[in-house]
Amino acid sequence: MKKLSNDLILRVLSGKPTERTPIWLMRQAGRFLPQYMAVRAKYDFLTICRTPEIAAEVTIQPVDVVGVDAAIIFSDILVLPEAMGMELIVEEGGGGPRFTNPVKDKAAASAVHDADCENSLGYVANAIRITVGRLGGRVPLIGFCGSPWTLLAYMVEGKGGDFSRARAFLHEEPAMAHRLLDMITRNAVSYLKMQHEAGVDVVQIFDSWAGFLSVELYKEFSIRYIGQIVEALTPDLPVIVFAKGANHSLEALAESMPSAIGVDWTIPINEASARIGVVVQGNLDPAVLLARSEIVEHEARKILESAPRGKHIFNLGHGILQNTPVESVKALVHFVKTWKHG
Repeated sequence: MKKLSNDLILRVLSGKPTERTPIWLMRQAGRFLPQYMAVRAKYDFLTICRTPEIAAEVTIQPVDVVGVDAAIIFSDILVLPEAMGMELIVEEGGGGPRFTNPVKDKAAASAVHDADCENSLGYVANAIRITVGRLGGRVPLIGFCGSPWTLLAYMVEGKGGDFSRARAFLHEEPAMAHRLLDMITRNAVSYLKMQHEAGVDVVQIFDSWAGFLSVELYKEFSIRYIGQIVEALTPDLPVIVFAKGANHSLEALAESMPSAIGVDWTIPINEASARIGVVVQGNLDPAVLLARSEIVEHEARKILESAPRGKHIFNLGHGILQNTPVESVKALVHFVKTWKHG
């Protein structure tokens, strides 16, 4: 294991004492940073993802600029289904990612195949290796993938939205859904293991669309597959599960035994912690960073005061908003890093 100057997050995840609460932020490498936008002016989004040297550059930017306690590799959750036969495009001008060949029927489902991670996703591994070298042990590096349900939702819907087609798919074609979820799970494990071998210290599973499912459907079509990924990776690799909108199922998520569970801002952090019994991550509302500095500090203080000492990683309840002032992020990071428990 590589030696890290700052291993706070890893210590929290392993239950070891820490001198303060660590902080990193979802979407910290991205559009709110002028340094990222300068790179983005030269290259489209997927080119940045697929060019290891550039991906490494933007991965490290928030460590240098705002001082977070971890880097997260710059990529996208949809590169895995792309490697499984889905045609991914990202439209410029805010159109967002979409698949040109969504899974609408059995023929489309049969075209989805296992990914050759080393070849089709080797650029991610290369970006990780370059990033690890450039970080020089300053902070841990986080890898990630989408949860099987969240990836399936995109694959069926073709793009973001209310995922009504994807939800109907679970009811109309449950056997086909489970077959695809099995395949996605198998490939997610291989993908995350590749990331670990390349040098990431921890991984996060993004179940971004957990909140679209009922308790019953979430247990059947999401938690069981998240559990399989966690079981395949731990204890060799710490796994954080972030399930937006899944407050109805936190106890069931905790039963899958992740190293930590990230929660959104719609639940008090102390309530979430009491319910899950493992490390909790979160959960400042990203919109707070658009408010005045004293409000940012007030809301951050409330979280820090109520979160379990030594079992909390500070983060947002979702990704940083595009129009967030850099100075607000810097102020938040500084406040958390200098906060002293009473």
